[in-house]
Amino acid sequence: MAGHAFIFAALGPGLKGILDVLAGNPILLLFSTIGLGYLAGNIRILGFKLGVAAVLFVGMAFGALDGRLALPDHIYVIGLVLFVYAIGLQSGTGFFASFRKRGLRLNLFAVAILCAAAAFAVVLKSVMGLSAPSVAGLFCGALTNTPALAATVETIENMKGALPPEAMKLYLESPVVTFGLAYPFGVLGVILWFFLFIKLFRIDFAKEEAARLKESGRGTIASRTFRITNPAIDGKTVAEALVALGEPGFVLSRIQQGDTISVVLPNTILAGGDLIVAVGSPDALERARIIFGELSAEHLPETAGNVSYRRIFVSNTQVIGKTLRELDLHKLFDATITRLRRGDVDFVPSSDTILEAGDRIRVVARRDNIEAISKYFGDSIRSISETDYLSLSLGVVLGVLLGMIAFPLPNGTVFRLGFAGGPLIVGLVLGKLERTGPIIWGLPYTANLVLRQVGLVFFLAAIGTKAGPGFGATFRTGGWGLIAAGALITSLVAVAAILAGYKFLRLPMSAVMGVVSGMHTQPACLAYANQQAANELPNIWYAAVYPASMIAKILLAQIIVSFLLVS
Repeated sequence: MAGHAFIFAALGPGLKGILDVLAGNPILLLFSTIGLGYLAGNIRILGFKLGVAAVLFVGMAFGALDGRLALPDHIYVIGLVLFVYAIGLQSGTGFFASFRKRGLRLNLFAVAILCAAAAFAVVLKSVMGLSAPSVAGLFCGALTNTPALAATVETIENMKGALPPEAMKLYLESPVVTFGLAYPFGVLGVILWFFLFIKLFRIDFAKEEAARLKESGRGTIASRTFRITNPAIDGKTVAEALVALGEPGFVLSRIQQGDTISVVLPNTILAGGDLIVAVGSPDALERARIIFGELSAEHLPETAGNVSYRRIFVSNTQVIGKTLRELDLHKLFDATITRLRRGDVDFVPSSDTILEAGDRIRVVARRDNIEAISKYFGDSIRSISETDYLSLSLGVVLGVLLGMIAFPLPNGTVFRLGFAGGPLIVGLVLGKLERTGPIIWGLPYTANLVLRQVGLVFFLAAIGTKAGPGFGATFRTGGWGLIAAGALITSLVAVAAILAGYKFLRLPMSAVMGVVSGMHTQPACLAYANQQAANELPNIWYAAVYPASMIAKILLAQIIVSFLLVS
């Protein structure tokens, strides 16, 4: 309190009055922290900008200034649950797809680095003469994992019979103290390493994203007209001509046969001399040229004869969550979807593409079917801006319940996924399912984005104000050696993961930042990664390693304290 009295005396009664008002009004404190954090986050110094992560540090500044300025726990919990659940919903499909490709190797890689960090923490015990609980708290704080800290304290509680009674109070307090000392750099340090490696490797995120979109078929989309000169497909239906390709990566839009222009359907019979329009990426269109014959300079009008097109918003709950194969527009309306826009990305859909609320599709069909197709998909901007609070609430409830389940571990301890792990895992599963009977789990893209942002800033503001008093006490009383030790652990994990992910696993930096943020189980780092990358890769890869990383850190923290205390 002496430090606070000195600050008040130096800055005058006006500041004290403001702090009194903020201390008595949590809502005012919350939004003051968020507003000032956004303002500070947009300040660029030497090319470095914190972005939304600055909300955390403004919160810490408030907390350090006056210990009364700590937001209630429920704000932190609500923000965290909303943030991780929304991330899970949005990343579900990409998470399971990435896991099939190289997810096992990636998770083993993440766990191996975390094990190395735990071993390094044990070495620091001998070098610095620390107690086992202090080392465990340092490990948890450097890797910003509160559930691991809780598991550490619980492990010590369960060892009461094997430990000297006079030492128990110190053993229970020391991991919390070292956690608080290491935590700030556990967040800021990762962000700094991101910034340094982006500059060192001269990362061009726009170029990275363009290469990824091209590889996935979501790059530049164009339409080309081809004249059918390939005798191998003469007289065959479109389905027969393309059967060997599986998913060709392009969509056939319209065809001119003689003087008649019509929509291309699977049963359309191809003949030499016909003109056919394909839509896709440059690579996909090259495959189309090989199949059909030659590129034609002629252009088929998009609205000729009985053919027309319309851009339609997907808002009908009856089609959301279904694949294009299930909808079978060819049979229903003699129509085809040539492009789909989701968020800020346009791509050519395949038959396995699942429609989400808020998708904008470009449909080519017979002119007399256009109105019926619009009605079928909904085409209501107002509808896609509404959130299904029943499915949202049910999903969050399932996530919280999963997080509460106690899984037994050796030595009589238990492990819980908690408010972060439970909602994330449920969100991933439900995001993959999209719908269960009449319940649509997914949210419109814009609604999901807003939910994520609101949850994130609530979490950052609340956790910052709670960490502030301990951080301020550190500067007043010392503890620099412990801060440096925590910084070493943080840097070991961040640098090793960035170098290995970018140089050896050959992941784009957007994905690497998501992996590192997931290994640190740190939303603030993910927020910075999202701001820099401006794509969904950080979220997908964060979700890919988060569950295994969180479980590994909880187990490692318990192993550290158990092994060192009884040895």
